[in-house]
Amino acid sequence: MIRLGAGRPLERIVAVGAHCDDIAIGAGGTLLTLCRARPGLRVDALVLSGGGGEREEEERAALAAFCPGADLRLTVHKLPDGRLPAHWEEAKSAVEELRGRTDPDLVLAPRTEDAHQDHRGLAKLMTTAFRDHLVLGYEIVKWDGDLGRPVAYQPLSPDTAERKVRLLQEHYPSQRHRPWYDREAFLGLARIRGIECHARYAEAFAVTKLTLDLGE
Repeated sequence: MIRLGAGRPLERIVAVGAHCDDIAIGAGGTLLTLCRARPGLRVDALVLSGGGGEREEEERAALAAFCPGADLRLTVHKLPDGRLPAHWEEAKSAVEELRGRTDPDLVLAPRTEDAHQDHRGLAKLMTTAFRDHLVLGYEIVKWDGDLGRPVAYQPLSPDTAERKVRLLQEHYPSQRHRPWYDREAFLGLARIRGIECHARYAEAFAVTKLTLDLGE
């Protein structure tokens, strides 16, 4: 069932990204919040590109920091950046293999409306492979200006929001040259999403389908 209810146990989650750093940018604060509250939480993470080099090394160190105390299981593949549509079968196989080894309580993935073809393609694969799971689509600020109107929010404490930004700067040195990859961009979006949910900071998500569990 795709379900959200008060007091629901959360023991396993899946987090996926098309590129190294996608998960941390889109849901790093949520991961910190979840893992701090639930020591031993199993996190199955999948990244489709960047394997075998500097980017994979960055990702492994970063996700270990973003998932403190968790049982983190990360797989990084070597699909070429920006070419996911041309490697659909390989991407689909990677997602199906992930689905075959875990039955998560929550899935963190890109939004299906993301303007980047790699993000969007992975998002569409996730909603078909994980049909009966709650999938939260994270957002990534970018040149395309594709931020929408989210429907789900995870408030972040000021400490968590600041830690997310510090970890992003610390663990992804290969990305520091990008004009949008800075403290102002990350905290600015978190502040806007916080305003929208009556918190100081927040991460926001799209939800494709949700079953409420508010009764017995």
